[in-house]
Amino acid sequence: MEERPLKELILPKKQNNFSATFKALCRNRPALIGLVLVILLLAFAYIGPLFFPMQDALKLGGQRLQPPGRDHWFGTDSLGRDLFARIVNGAGVTLTMGLLPVAASMLIGMLLGAMAAYFGGLFDNIIMRICDILACIPGILLSITLVAVLGVGLNNVLIAVTITSISGRIRYVRSVVLQIVGQDYIEVARSCGTGTPGIIFKHIIPNAVGPLLLSATSSIAGMIMLGAGLSFLGLGLEPPYPEWGSMLMDARDHLITSPHMFYFPGALLVISMLAFNMLGDGLRDVLDPKLKR
Repeated sequence: MEERPLKELILPKKQNNFSATFKALCRNRPALIGLVLVILLLAFAYIGPLFFPMQDALKLGGQRLQPPGRDHWFGTDSLGRDLFARIVNGAGVTLTMGLLPVAASMLIGMLLGAMAAYFGGLFDNIIMRICDILACIPGILLSITLVAVLGVGLNNVLIAVTITSISGRIRYVRSVVLQIVGQDYIEVARSCGTGTPGIIFKHIIPNAVGPLLLSATSSIAGMIMLGAGLSFLGLGLEPPYPEWGSMLMDARDHLITSPHMFYFPGALLVISMLAFNMLGDGLRDVLDPKLKR
């Protein structure tokens, strides 16, 4: 019988399970609905402005507060601007405020959380105490404070929302990595001469991607809501550029006489959060073996 190296026997093999995961996801009806809605929302947000440019969203019209009709599918706002064009162009901003902070916080959380769990000691204590301080402050309050310090604007909102979500991401990554560090194949990798960077980037992070993907997908809806909430408070994208949260703020004074100004951006916000939550729940059912029945 041919002898195989100890490293090959114990270290987990890297397999491409994307096809199997996708098939399992498609068999989960709520997850499939969420995936289809997410794809449609992304196409609406990032391809729609090619057909309805920003000029249409900023163009002042003569017909103010018009209900939905043939000329204006979603009606017009208090300044006569076409609501459909504004919703199309605001979709990219709203979804970006959910997707980009999650991606940035996940990258930072993966790095710091993995290092804190792997090295431990003083470095772990410093990182965790900073996370504890940030976790003591409510997310919306911390975001408002950061935007007040940095100034109003989309870039500053993205920075504020990212910082708000970093502490939770680091703590979650650390908990996942602590379970991985105790596995036998990590000790085998050390004994085979693999250095610390190699262990972190070749063994720890790849094996933590699944749980991190679940966490990231499930938190996108919350980030969208947080970004829209800041825009609703007037701290997001500066007018006259559209964003769903700021459009809801504009609709406050016309909620009874022109409810269409509230219905359309509000409904799309709900659909967006529902789509990402359904997709996240489906991924959890597929990727988390503890939940498989």
